[in-house]
Amino acid sequence: MTIPDSVTSIDYGAFGYCSALTSVTIGSGVTSIGDRAFLSCTSLSSVTIPDSVTFIDYGAFGYCTSLTSISIPGSVSSIGDSAFYGCTGLTSVTIGEGTSFIDAGAFYSCSALNDVTLPASLTTIGKNAFTYISPSAVFTVPAGSYAHEWCEKNGHTYIFPESLDWLFY
Repeated sequence: MTIPDSVTSIDYGAFGYCSALTSVTIGSGVTSIGDRAFLSCTSLSSVTIPDSVTFIDYGAFGYCTSLTSISIPGSVSSIGDSAFYGCTGLTSVTIGEGTSFIDAGAFYSCSALNDVTLPASLTTIGKNAFTYISPSAVFTVPAGSYAHEWCEKNGHTYIFPESLDWLFY
């Protein structure tokens, strides 16, 4: 499914529980993805988020269990509470430079998540944002960044993209 460029927001529960939905390309007019917009779209395996989106709200993609990877552009300043909660098929997350805030539980219980790339622009990672992910998860973070400090403080394995030196805490 392609959401037209003329749409400016995807509101509360707009596509929630659409179990037959497999793919979504969000149009360039959309600036926000609302609360539970795609909640429990269990067949959703592909989502394209454009640079026009600035906010992903509470539970927007919660329980999208077929989603395997997501790339969040840096235009998204804030990823809401439980935005990807329970996406058990999710293995890879890339968050673009510009994103500053990941709310509590954003990727909670994404049990297969093992590859996470975080930007230098992050200033906040909320409580339990990456709890119950794969025990072998590796975070790619810029050296000396907030994300780097957060990984050390929380005992997550991380690497620096510029040197590819492995560090284990």
